Amino acid sequence: MRPRGPHLAIFVKEPRLGRAKARLARDIGYGEAWLFYRQLVRRVLPPLARDPRWNAWLATTPDGWRGREPFWPFVLPQLEQGSGDVGQRMLRIFRSLPPGPAIIVGSDIPDLAPDHVARGFAALGRADMVLGPATDGGYWLIGLGPRARTIDPFRGVRWSSPWALADTERGLPAGFRLALVDRLADVDDGPAYWNWRARSNPALRPCAQASATLVPRAQESEASSSRAQASAALIPRAQESATHSISISNSIGQEAMATKVRAGGL
Repeated sequence: MRPRGPHLAIFVKEPRLGRAKARLARDIGYGEAWLFYRQLVRRVLPPLARDPRWNAWLATTPDGWRGREPFWPFVLPQLEQGSGDVGQRMLRIFRSLPPGPAIIVGSDIPDLAPDHVARGFAALGRADMVLGPATDGGYWLIGLGPRARTIDPFRGVRWSSPWALADTERGLPAGFRLALVDRLADVDDGPAYWNWRARSNPALRPCAQASATLVPRAQESEASSSRAQASAALIPRAQESATHSISISNSIGQEAMATKVRAGGL
């Protein structure tokens, strides 16, 4: 068993074509989504994994994948996420980690850097739960102090919705302290991807997306189906191809941390 916390668990999905970023792939194609995810974890994970301020873990899915890939040059202890929705899987990881404060982050946040995680652990020094809000109403970070690791705050959370953060906050018992840290953007769908592309490189405007808004709905549906079929046909060849470079922004947006004490249910 590793020493007491703090512990950082990084949620990672096997970076295989057709598996990673499936929701994003429906909008931009399987090949582009696969390349984006591989480049993203290659950029974001190593600094988090090597930071001496915490014990880093890989929380992997699907079960049976050992979390070792040639494109990230490090080895971390691995925990399998198991089955169920994201709340059930996060609760399983929290309860599998050794004692101490623990934070879980996703691997699809382009701007995520170690200092964001450090601010999360600092917040847990005076709060029971810390959340890193995402721009879509969810969150990219959740941390639980020793007392909060004994509860289940995920019951009734509407995942993949604008209410995920608010629902999780409502699951915190009365008297527990909640802290909020930096607001960051995740990239789960086409609009978020094109916004990130435009933000990270203003010369790359989402022209294709803008043009698509002028297509009648029936034609749009037919075109979307054709793109999906074309992307699927490219899977075997894309798996053999080398990963091309995608520029990833490392700008860090900072917001003041807000801490509040829950005196009762919302």
